[in-house]
Amino acid sequence: MREKAYTRDAYGRTLIELGRIRKEIVVLDADLSTSTRTAWFGREFPDRFFNFGVAEANMMSAAAGLASSGKIPFVSTFAVFATGRAYNQYRTSIAYPNLNVKIVATHSGISVGEDGPTHFCIEDIAIMRALPNTTVLVPADAVETEAAVKASVDHYGPVYIRLSRPKLPVIYEEGYRWRGEKLTFRIGGSVTLREGEDVTLVASGLMVSRALDAAEALAREGIEAAVIDLYSIKPIDRETLTEAARRTGAIVTCEEHNVCGGVGSAVAEVLVETVPVPMEMVGVKDTFAESGSMEDLLTKYGLTSKDIVEAAKRVIKRKS
Repeated sequence: MREKAYTRDAYGRTLIELGRIRKEIVVLDADLSTSTRTAWFGREFPDRFFNFGVAEANMMSAAAGLASSGKIPFVSTFAVFATGRAYNQYRTSIAYPNLNVKIVATHSGISVGEDGPTHFCIEDIAIMRALPNTTVLVPADAVETEAAVKASVDHYGPVYIRLSRPKLPVIYEEGYRWRGEKLTFRIGGSVTLREGEDVTLVASGLMVSRALDAAEALAREGIEAAVIDLYSIKPIDRETLTEAARRTGAIVTCEEHNVCGGVGSAVAEVLVETVPVPMEMVGVKDTFAESGSMEDLLTKYGLTSKDIVEAAKRVIKRKS
C-alpha cells in the first residue's frame, strides 16, 4: 500500500518556497483559498495575495493585467470554475496575448465525490489543450506536483496545471526520483515507469497509480505492460509515445476525464500520424456522473485498475 498525500498541499508548500525567492510571484484566488491551499501563501505574503470572491472572470482579467506589468500570477480555484466560468476571459485576455499566467486548478474530475456533478470537471483538459499558447500539465502525485509548479515558473506563457481533491498515492521519491534515479520534469515530457513488450498503459493524474496496479495484475497473468506517466498533455511527448506504440503495438490510455477530447484523444492524434496501433481508452464515457463517494464513482464509471486490465486484454486481442 502506497503512502498518500494531497497534491494541493504540495502546491501550497511550493508556492511559499517559490514566493521567498521570486518576488514577482503573486497569487489570486476566488474565495476557495482554504481548499486550494493558496491561503498558506496569503498568510506569509499578504501583500502579494488577492482574494477576488466569487468572481472568477474578474480574477482572470486581473491576472492578465498583473502579468502585463511583469508579475507572475498564480491563479487558483476549482477546475470547473477555472475553465468554465472564466473561459472567455482566459481565452481572450491570457491565451490570445500569450501572457505569463499560471492557472493551478484543484478539485478536478469526478473524484470530487460528494460535491456533486455541478462541481465535477471532466472537460477541462479538452478545453485547455484546444487553446493556442496553453501548456497543460497533469501531475500524478504530490512530488510531481512540486516539480510541475517549479517548471511552470521557468516557462514563459500560460500554463494550466490540473490537481485533484483527494489524497493520491505517492509514486515518486522525494526530490522527484523514480527508483533512486533523479528525474527532470520537462514540459513536453513524460516518465516511463515500467517497461513491457505486450501493451503500453499511458496514464495521467490519479490514474497513474491505478495503471501501475493494473500492470502488476497483468504481470501475474504473464502479460508485460509498459506504463507511461504522461504528465504533459500539451505539448505532448510524441517521441516516447511513438516508440512505445512501435514496441508494444497496443495502447491503453487512462484518465479521470471524458474520453472525448482528453488524454486518449491527444495520444490518438499523435499515433494516427506516426504508428497507428489498436487503442482502448479508459475514462468517463461521455456522461455526466452522479454524486457519491470517490471510490464508488471511479468504480461505476470504469476507472479502476480492473477496468485497465480488461482494456489491456481487449487491445492485445485486437493487435493479434
